[in-house]
Amino acid sequence: MAQSRYKKLITKMVRKGAKGYPIATIAFYGPNDKVATKLVCAIMPFKDAEPEPLKKWFASSDLRKSESVLKEVFEFINDNGAKTVGMTDGIIGCPHEEGIDYPLGEACPECPFWDGRDRFSGEHWH
Repeated sequence: MAQSRYKKLITKMVRKGAKGYPIATIAFYGPNDKVATKLVCAIMPFKDAEPEPLKKWFASSDLRKSESVLKEVFEFINDNGAKTVGMTDGIIGCPHEEGIDYPLGEACPECPFWDGRDRFSGEHWH
């Protein structure tokens, strides 16, 4: 499948590397490591700042393949004047939020795939 226009544009922004602040970060989350049902884009306006603004997108299908969502992400980045863009290579965890969607310190009951698994490598903890 050909890469979408906006995925290409975002990837090009990522490849430019560090160009200073503001910095946009893009992260994908899903019930497993195959389907990204949540995308979060945050803007860091300056060093040590809290991410603001921050926007979240949700879907039942893979957001990495949604041309309309990727267009919105691209526009969000540009509208906020990001000079640097960083993006995760894959899905880095459950789309549910600990302490909001399920109790702190517990595994997400909706996403058993991530229980006991490193969210960056996908490997089970030993």
